[in-house]
Amino acid sequence: MLDQEAAQEQVLTAAERLFYAEGVQAVGMDKVRSASGVSLKRLYQLFPSKEVLVLAFLRRRDTRWREALANYVDGHALPDERILAVFTWLHEWFSEADYRGCAFINSFGELGGVSPDVAEQARHHKKAFRDYLAGLVAAAGRPAELADHLTLLAEGAMTTAAIAGTPEPARQAQDAARRLMDTFGKAVQSGK
Repeated sequence: MLDQEAAQEQVLTAAERLFYAEGVQAVGMDKVRSASGVSLKRLYQLFPSKEVLVLAFLRRRDTRWREALANYVDGHALPDERILAVFTWLHEWFSEADYRGCAFINSFGELGGVSPDVAEQARHHKKAFRDYLAGLVAAAGRPAELADHLTLLAEGAMTTAAIAGTPEPARQAQDAARRLMDTFGKAVQSGK
């Protein structure tokens, strides 16, 4: 019999794969049980409700997603390169065969109106991403408001790539980010 930590990991791995591929509402606890190999009784001992499982999935995904992004961006030395690397990383993510959009946007769309906790977890993730971009912008010595523009570009690219089924929105957003950086750079230099 699996210890609690191993069983939780097994359930979360199955739930993440299913929720992301099929949607949260389409996947019942029986399906998670079957995919995880953990009995239904044990599943409910670990996660007393589907909402508790969904929140655990979102917290886990938030941590992993932000760590993967930061690890990629950290491989770039120059501050402006680090900003643009966000969009290169997005392109790689959008190119994955199982890319289905942002799990937080998807979960918010499905459950945000009925689950304040899911809505809050989505808001937390999006704020953390925006704050991360703000840190990159500050490190590059660029005006703080650039972070909001970059966030909108990235978020729009996530949704557009999922709907269009192509990673190209990341490249388009990166081109737009480069232009914005040029514009903001000129505004700072000219004292605007």
